[in-house]
Amino acid sequence: GRKEFTKRIADPEQKAKIVAEMKQSLRGKGREDFSYAVIASFKHDKSLDGLNIVEAAKAKRGSDSLDDQIELVLEIQQNGGGSGVFHGMSEDDLKIFMRHPNTMIACDSGIRKLGEGVPHPRGYGNNARVLARYVRELKVLRLEDAIRKMTSLPANTFHFQGRGELREGNWADIVVFDPDKIQDNSTYKDPHHYATGIPYVLVNGVPVIMNNEHTGAKAGQALRHVCTPR
Repeated sequence: GRKEFTKRIADPEQKAKIVAEMKQSLRGKGREDFSYAVIASFKHDKSLDGLNIVEAAKAKRGSDSLDDQIELVLEIQQNGGGSGVFHGMSEDDLKIFMRHPNTMIACDSGIRKLGEGVPHPRGYGNNARVLARYVRELKVLRLEDAIRKMTSLPANTFHFQGRGELREGNWADIVVFDPDKIQDNSTYKDPHHYATGIPYVLVNGVPVIMNNEHTGAKAGQALRHVCTPR
């Protein structure tokens, strides 16, 4: 907890150990600084939102040395912590993983409040990006394969009965989109933009997007894993 963390940071010996471990961890990843870590939301000081740790250290402490970067990280933690975007993936690896038949497409983004912080763009356009960039532009996947990875594959893998397929008797979770127009519009620097080219969405048979506008309906429900006896 924060109280114990503050206590340890106040102890010069323990703090030195923490700093040394942070530097060792950084070197172990083949990195020289914390520029890969971007502050998405820090409620204690919102002026740092959208800056990476190197930029934030320079702005806040007047120096972007590694020691100052670490001091800033500790300061952020001491003041309630924050959320971040961490750049560490390889585009070439991503394409290989994406082609694997058992790779599912999903997003671990939390629910976004429009205009708040500088969050990861996946919160606004994860699946649209796959359909626009990796299907339409780069042709890494066929459209049919991408849809399967977003729908029936995860539904069947996690035993969500009646989901993931357009089949009589199933729940009507339906997304209507234009393959030629679907587009993610959210970026790392300017994330608060909804995807376009998706004029209709039905959740449990209830229209929640009609003619590109939210209807106000909240038709979703928690899905539970169903164990099938053998």
